[in-house]
Amino acid sequence: MARLGASEPLVYADGASDAEDRPAFVRAASGIAWLGDELAIVQDDASFVALRAPDGAVRAVALPLGPGGRRRFEERLGNKSDKLDLEACLSVEGPRGPVLLGIGSGSLPGRERIALVEPHGPEPVRVVDASVLYERLRTERRFSGSELNVEGAVAVGDVLRLFQRGNGAPTAGLEPVNATVDLPLSDMLAWLDAGGDGDPPPLGSIRQWDLGSERGVRYGFTDAALLTDDRIVFLAGAEDSPDAVRDGEVLGTRIGLMHGEDVRWTNLVDARGEPARVKAEGVVARRDRPDALWIVLDPDDPDRPAELCDVHLEGPWR
Repeated sequence: MARLGASEPLVYADGASDAEDRPAFVRAASGIAWLGDELAIVQDDASFVALRAPDGAVRAVALPLGPGGRRRFEERLGNKSDKLDLEACLSVEGPRGPVLLGIGSGSLPGRERIALVEPHGPEPVRVVDASVLYERLRTERRFSGSELNVEGAVAVGDVLRLFQRGNGAPTAGLEPVNATVDLPLSDMLAWLDAGGDGDPPPLGSIRQWDLGSERGVRYGFTDAALLTDDRIVFLAGAEDSPDAVRDGEVLGTRIGLMHGEDVRWTNLVDARGEPARVKAEGVVARRDRPDALWIVLDPDDPDRPAELCDVHLEGPWR
């Protein structure tokens, strides 16, 4: 069993900034990873990376301005389709130290971008146009299925594993699929370091996964992270959305483990043991407790802060 524990709203210590087009809090949290001793959180509709210090203080790292000079993207501004839609993130060791990769979903052309935060690099923050890589991912239908929607990323040795979320409906005779694909990590980092010039890294092993369903709505990957060994923890949500772009009602949330070809999961429950129908978008192992995870929740509301939540793992499924 995986049980939701304490949660905290992710509010910036410096508040809002009109000059940076920054809200006062983290919105639509969509991925989480360790960057040094801080938790890095990407957002799918705001061009900032939030960094939460060990004492709980949250600061914002601004990504480059988007169309119209904006960093906030939402329906009431009429620019929701312009967002980077960073749906996955991971921290890797680059030639100059740790690098955070924020990976776009690829669900629309403007979302075929990868953001890099490299604290010790000559250009600490940049965004790379990765459209040639996303075209390769989209063309490989064993991975993309009916609609491309990259939602998770994990580094396993020298392999970068991307997680495709199979939500939405069939399109042109193709079904949505949950899948993973492996790419050579060193080649990927070199390609990004060159600004995405030249051929992207080749696609390696592809595998599709059946994660079950809830009331006829299939569960789809929403994030993944490497644990302290070769196991991978993942989140999956049963979201009744019509496609990879629009939101829908969340009917259930699962946390699962992958170990080689073995996969298993448990439902996320609240403090009363009831199913937690929350939009869990990011997961990472806690460093202080081997039986716990951090997850981030997306409230699907631009006026509400995302939340960082503790999850306690119980029982033999761990």
